[in-house]
Amino acid sequence: MIITNKLNLPETFVNFVKQDYEFKPNEYRVTSLLKGYKEMLLERRHRNEIEQDVSDMIWLLFGTAVHGVLEKSQESHNEFKEERLRVEFGKYVLSGQFDLYNAETKTLTDYKTASVWKIVYGDYTDWKMQLLMYAYMLKDAGFEVEKAQIIAILKDHSKTKAKTDSTYPQLPVAVIPFKFTSQDFIDIQTFIQNKFCQIELLSELPDHAIPPCTAEERYNSGDKFAVMKKGRKTALRVVDTEAAAEQYIEWAVANKDLKEKDLDIEKRAGEDKKCKDYCSVCDFCNYYHNNVEEKQK
Repeated sequence: MIITNKLNLPETFVNFVKQDYEFKPNEYRVTSLLKGYKEMLLERRHRNEIEQDVSDMIWLLFGTAVHGVLEKSQESHNEFKEERLRVEFGKYVLSGQFDLYNAETKTLTDYKTASVWKIVYGDYTDWKMQLLMYAYMLKDAGFEVEKAQIIAILKDHSKTKAKTDSTYPQLPVAVIPFKFTSQDFIDIQTFIQNKFCQIELLSELPDHAIPPCTAEERYNSGDKFAVMKKGRKTALRVVDTEAAAEQYIEWAVANKDLKEKDLDIEKRAGEDKKCKDYCSVCDFCNYYHNNVEEKQK
């Protein structure tokens, strides 16, 4: 990776972000397996061409600083922390480093720095998958794991908003618990095996032939349908489905004295937010150039 420093930040910043990138053939970190195949493979193929500025990676520094403080605390006699584990899957290796494991309670803990909106929306699928993979590797090493938790430090928490909105997280830290069943471990093993099988198949393809990341992996906001009236620039109503838009037109004709011939439905394609703002390999991705960059022109 080529690290730039447009703001002339101290060299310490540059050295820090450089140390996080280590490539090992056929070895994939837990966090890598949670990415789309195209992003994952392009990152590896173009690792020496990817360019990022230190300023864009500042939250990586913040998150690591939080981990560093917590690592210095003395664990109890039945705990151990910051151990890197590796499990072989044929010619591939899955590796991962968890934050804390308690052998007495059989609990795995991971620390996160996150946006408060992660908690507001409550979508923890990626966190659960990550913890399950760590738990799977711990079980492979002989340690039972029955439950896990994320300790999330909310970097953009607002005390003012917490006082005025009861649905907003009331504290700048949140504990997100998970319980694991035997079926969870079967499912995660299947997930990992399928991932490596697909990686082996797709690794033979040129960049442009690798299927694009899924809508979910691209953080796609979802298509919207706008009910438009002739002569008016703004929508009368924006809804999630075409059927809902058609229902609104029926209601509007019956209740708002509008004529059906003057109304139309405009489909608005969802934005691929990760492609736009958070993908480090977009410059090498034909999906980005054809579907995201083209729209921005």
